[in-house]
Amino acid sequence: MGNGVREGQVDFKGQDVEPTASAHLPAEGIQEQKKVLNSLMSGALAGAVAKTAVAPLDRTKIMFQVSSKRFSAKEAYRLIYRTYLNEGFWSLWRGNSATMVRVIPYAAIQFCAHEEYKQLLGSYYGFQGKALTPFPRFIAGSLAGTTAAMLTYPLDMVRARMAVTPKEMYSNIVHVFIRISREEGLKTLYRGFTPTILGVIPYAGLSFFTYETLKKLHADHSGKSQPSPPERLLFGACAGLIGQSASYPLDVVRRRMQTAGVMGHTYSSILLTMQEIIREEGLIRGLYKGLSMNWVKGPIAVGISFTTFDLTQILLRKLQHSANVER
Repeated sequence: MGNGVREGQVDFKGQDVEPTASAHLPAEGIQEQKKVLNSLMSGALAGAVAKTAVAPLDRTKIMFQVSSKRFSAKEAYRLIYRTYLNEGFWSLWRGNSATMVRVIPYAAIQFCAHEEYKQLLGSYYGFQGKALTPFPRFIAGSLAGTTAAMLTYPLDMVRARMAVTPKEMYSNIVHVFIRISREEGLKTLYRGFTPTILGVIPYAGLSFFTYETLKKLHADHSGKSQPSPPERLLFGACAGLIGQSASYPLDVVRRRMQTAGVMGHTYSSILLTMQEIIREEGLIRGLYKGLSMNWVKGPIAVGISFTTFDLTQILLRKLQHSANVER
């Protein structure tokens, strides 16, 4: 009898432990899936809101970047006004549908990848659950930007073409893909890819690094764990200003190479493109053309993007927590 009771107790305990352990593993997997999904959704919304807000300025900047005209705030205003008079108000957002097709997956992948790279680097350097030190912080941002750019580059090419051509040339996004493939070859869809990646590394690295650093400094000095929405906007604006200023010449080179087929130029490499721009337009006026507009557009867009991502993440976590409590 005594042995029977003890055996029964052992059997009971063994049965009790197994379901707990097996139930625990799927729960962790579900939590990780929810976290990734939240990052993708928040990133997609952040990119869409930010780019739509600055679309007219972005289109104007691209039109100056791909031409040999001198840039000034006055000329930029005239171009926006002429476009409005000749083509209508909504023409200022021409190419924005192509931008959304690119930006939504790009931002979703970039923000989600950044969260994952932060976690991986945190484990590697022993900072799990804590803020990364400066170098890993920069690497996480650079890797996130590079991953997103590699996966969505042809969409960026299409967006640039739509921004600088009249409506008659390309009727929609699919038409751009078909015409480029037929007339210039599939390789054209990746023209300007190298300067893009070279530009993304400092841009994304410095943007995420600056934003995360400012949030950490704020937490250390204010005693508050989270900054307010206006503070997030300000931190994001600083991040955008620093990131875009560092990578801007490569952005000009990328746009020239992307639109060469429709602008009557042939650019075979980054260095030759830079040389031609400098020879025809000068170092500052050529490679930094439109930078002052980017100092207006960039901080607004990046500030909105980071703030939207953070606030959407917080909202989704609260909704999930409320749903779990109700259960």
